[in-house]
Amino acid sequence: MSMKKTILAIAAIALCAAAAAQTTTEEFQARYERLVRNVGYSGVGVETLIDRWEEALPDDANPKLARFNYFYDKALHTEIVAKPGMSKFLGNPPSLTLKDSEGQDVNYFEEQFFDEGPFGDAMRVLDTQIAAQPNELRWRHTKISALCAYEKESPDMAARELNTLIDRDAKHAAWTLDGEPAGADIFQQLVGEFCADFFQIGTEAGYGYFHDISVRMNKLYPKNPAFLDNIGSWWRAAKGDDKQATKYYQKALKLDPNDYAATQNLRLIERKKAAAKK
Repeated sequence: MSMKKTILAIAAIALCAAAAAQTTTEEFQARYERLVRNVGYSGVGVETLIDRWEEALPDDANPKLARFNYFYDKALHTEIVAKPGMSKFLGNPPSLTLKDSEGQDVNYFEEQFFDEGPFGDAMRVLDTQIAAQPNELRWRHTKISALCAYEKESPDMAARELNTLIDRDAKHAAWTLDGEPAGADIFQQLVGEFCADFFQIGTEAGYGYFHDISVRMNKLYPKNPAFLDNIGSWWRAAKGDDKQATKYYQKALKLDPNDYAATQNLRLIERKKAAAKK
């Protein structure tokens, strides 16, 4: 073992030994954060600390989230992958570009991959918490985010999970976020974030879920211009139909004359028209 690894291992053992004397979530959280800074979410001693944390404070949600992070980190690794002919991957530019044997550019992207075993363990942690706290948005948000990363170009399970969440909201669920009451604004913001993620993917499936969920949310929350903006952006980006896009941006501006997204997109459409005339 190298000197650096030996030092980290000793530090981890010392932190875990100290954790045995902790009695509050703040004390455990502080120990956990220090350990993660040193060895990462799945490094030496982390699982032992989480075990002791849960044993001491079985009703504390924080060690459950730490356990999810432990399994998720164990599952995840990244590789630099060649994707010939692609200028973007999941909305991101290439990490580097090299020439092939014929002198053509080949773009390389950083791509995430998951080991099925620990990823499944991570999902089971979240499913257990969702079953115990079905109205807690932290667990729902974490699960959908993880599924988006796992599925990449076609976020089918993530979209299904988000639609399940919208179904529950339509029945007037009493949402919480980190144990505190969460109103309709927070719920709409959460869904809006995932709509943006689907749009960013830039694939047919991503655009499709972006559109369908935005339409659902517009029906549930017709006074929120953000989902009208989304539908307009779907027409513009996925269908190339500026005329239809303009209709939805104008509807958004009727709800909020200062709506930034609608204003900016309409300006871009007008510039495009002006450039075409020239």
